[in-house]
Amino acid sequence: MDELREKIYPEDEPREVVGWYVPRQGREVVACYVQPRELPECVRPREEGKKRSRRGLWIFLGSVALVAILLALAFFLREKPEEPAPEEDSEASSIVDIFGDTTIHIPRYTEHTDLRLKVQQSHGEELSVQQVYAKCNPSTVLVVAEQGEGAAVGTGVIMSADGYIITNAHVIADSHSCWIALDTGETFDALLVGYDADEDIAVLHAEEAEDLPVAEFGDSELTLVGDDVYAIGNPLGIELRGTLTEGIISAINRDIDVNGTTMTVLQTTAALNNGNSGGPLINRYGQVIGINTLKMSDTGKPGEATVEGLGFALPISDVCFVVNDIVATGKFRGAPMLGITVITTEMADGSTAVVVYEVVEGYDAAKQGLQPNDVIVKANGRDVHTTADLLAVRRECRAGDTMALVIYRHGEILDFNITLEANRD
Repeated sequence: MDELREKIYPEDEPREVVGWYVPRQGREVVACYVQPRELPECVRPREEGKKRSRRGLWIFLGSVALVAILLALAFFLREKPEEPAPEEDSEASSIVDIFGDTTIHIPRYTEHTDLRLKVQQSHGEELSVQQVYAKCNPSTVLVVAEQGEGAAVGTGVIMSADGYIITNAHVIADSHSCWIALDTGETFDALLVGYDADEDIAVLHAEEAEDLPVAEFGDSELTLVGDDVYAIGNPLGIELRGTLTEGIISAINRDIDVNGTTMTVLQTTAALNNGNSGGPLINRYGQVIGINTLKMSDTGKPGEATVEGLGFALPISDVCFVVNDIVATGKFRGAPMLGITVITTEMADGSTAVVVYEVVEGYDAAKQGLQPNDVIVKANGRDVHTTADLLAVRRECRAGDTMALVIYRHGEILDFNITLEANRD
């Protein structure tokens, strides 16, 4: 592996390499900057000097050959059985299959911590495209997962300075080892903290990493259709690593079905290709609002993503639950649920408040005595005025955590400590 990395990131002038790999004991294959295949006739240099004209001969021979070809085609077309017509309900396009072998054999990182992924509801000034790239590219990493005779190449996002990295589970599926590379060329072996195939999220830990550049995460719940977004990743492998593409948000809360698994995603026109998976979808403030996951294909074949302008990313606000649980326990146990349904209501003075609409039986909120029409004033010490405020607090929680609620009920202030329960059995 060390030899492989030295070839990818030599100390002297860099060289271009192909986007696939051989086992450690093998040799890296280096691609040329020139076209390695034979040039077509139409672009080959013509030979200098005059030649005798044989135009008449060539016309005669060409005519004979044309007649022979037409006779042969007529014979074969007459004998060839008709092709079956396509079924009327066949789909013109499909989602690229990302759920192949979901088993991951990468050695585990077992030192679980209380580290939590947090998203910012606020942001700074709008950045230029160049500023977005300068801010986000250092926290975007190349992910190389070794798989038998070759390797899978994807992208990841640094979430902590000590080496925790978010990527897609399908990027490292069926792999036995993994390493990551920074934009500077520095590389680290990576261990698997944990993953969830259904959510298509995995967390890696870069060994012996210190002071890594950390991404800033923004609240994807604030994203609107038409917002400018950018993607940074490694499309089609190593040689195009660190590629920036731009587009807009085409749809939010888009439910798509991938082999029976429903995923709620952000839809974007930013160009995504194989190798972009696991990388950041970024807003115009340089905040990561999604993890790029897949795109549409018009062939339905695994690995072929040919439709343009239809990319999909996991909203970072939904990813929080998964990442935080994986970091703490090595697996995703389910989203933490309060067991209540709430709505934002406008008050007489023009302000807004969060009112409990329904209390679900069986959850701790019902056991503790929360009631419909209760007004939530605070959650974990923070003022709550809208459902977005409450969701922002819940995103930082894991199943089993306790949320302290301050409730207003009929002129009385009440305190509740509600244990959040996983929404999975």
